[in-house]
Amino acid sequence: MMRATRGARLYEFDRERYDRRMAWWLHDRFGMFIHWGLYAIPARGEWVRSTEEMDDASYRPYFDEFDPRELDARAWARAAREAGMRYVVMTAKHHDGFCLFDTAQTDYSSVHAPLGRDVVAEFVEAVRAEGLRVGLYFSLIDWHHPDFPQYGDRQAPLRNHPECGNEGRDWGRYLRFMHAQVRELCSNYGRLDLLWFDFSYDDMRGERWGATELMRMVRELQPDVIVNNRLEVSGEGMGSLAECAPTPYHGDFVTPERIIPPWRLTDAEGRPLAWESCLTMNDSWGYTARDDNWKSPRTLVRSLVECVSKGGNLILNVGPDARGRIPRASMERLRELGRWMGENGASVYGCGSAEGGGVDLARFDQGRMTRRGNHYYLHLHEPHVGPVPLLGVPKASIRSVRILADGSEVPLSSSWTHSDYADVAFADLGAATELPDPLDTVLELVLDE
Repeated sequence: MMRATRGARLYEFDRERYDRRMAWWLHDRFGMFIHWGLYAIPARGEWVRSTEEMDDASYRPYFDEFDPRELDARAWARAAREAGMRYVVMTAKHHDGFCLFDTAQTDYSSVHAPLGRDVVAEFVEAVRAEGLRVGLYFSLIDWHHPDFPQYGDRQAPLRNHPECGNEGRDWGRYLRFMHAQVRELCSNYGRLDLLWFDFSYDDMRGERWGATELMRMVRELQPDVIVNNRLEVSGEGMGSLAECAPTPYHGDFVTPERIIPPWRLTDAEGRPLAWESCLTMNDSWGYTARDDNWKSPRTLVRSLVECVSKGGNLILNVGPDARGRIPRASMERLRELGRWMGENGASVYGCGSAEGGGVDLARFDQGRMTRRGNHYYLHLHEPHVGPVPLLGVPKASIRSVRILADGSEVPLSSSWTHSDYADVAFADLGAATELPDPLDTVLELVLDE
């Protein structure tokens, strides 16, 4: 166990329990993020209230018309499953304070809006029905609450309005409100697999959120839930577990945002560090009607593979529109991901970095490589002139080479043209000048144990 002292309290980190809690998440590797709320109506992103410095009165009309009758949580969950995703995380509450769940703490929720429904309850039921893991996002920030600071807070909508000063705001009352909402989420919806807090900044971090008490409550109510690291940090920063000095509110995994780390992450003692890149399909989290900067299916597949090849997960976002529908462009990409995962999921699920195995990764230069035991998955990204040299793969250790998508054998070339490179295995994909799958062609190599 690692021990960390915080004030007068001693916290003991149980590595064995942590490893058990994380096992399914490290296996599944691929999830869906869903950002949805009132901000889908203005359709200018989930930060619209902040970026446009809207007060409550200016934002209120979106609450008054929130009635997305085409909302179908089962369709969201089905889309995730068919895309090959294994877990889904939805925004139970974003920074604007609007709740998609039935809360006794405020009427500012989907239950009291014209929709009149507990979206979280529908979401949880739908995700479980599709056989997926359930996660809820919860913002520590709440711009709607009267006790949350406004003037001078660099994130708040009224940060530049001295007339909206913070006199009379009661931070303790806000914490009681926020903790009570987390208690509701952890108590009223059955088992949660993931809890995704967002986010810490400046001096708004750690015990400013009452984080020790908050996590004590979470662990009592949901002992096996996986929690991210944003009680301590944001998309930047690793957190105390990475420093090998875990606080009582350490995150279980690191959350790089809009970036894939340039290398495999490790803690201060060199152990692999659990992490998950959160990425968007276009440039937006919440639905943004005029954001057409969509990433290609090829980019999305290769982003997933890059994460896994570095020992990480990918959670990929969709932002349903004001009617509750996942946008057509998102669905098109989800279907392509699903097609590829249906053929190549074995190179993702249960896989991780090939570092430390029998392959010299420093020599491998044909794409990305993932690994599960003695199964190595070579993700080929560009066609090669003639047979593909399997650089870094010990030739004598190769038991078999197959195209993963259909299981067909790939012979090793014995051509005289390769006689100068006797120690290099060349995989002969035939005479075609293009790879079988333009997104990512995967070779499965089985090596001697």
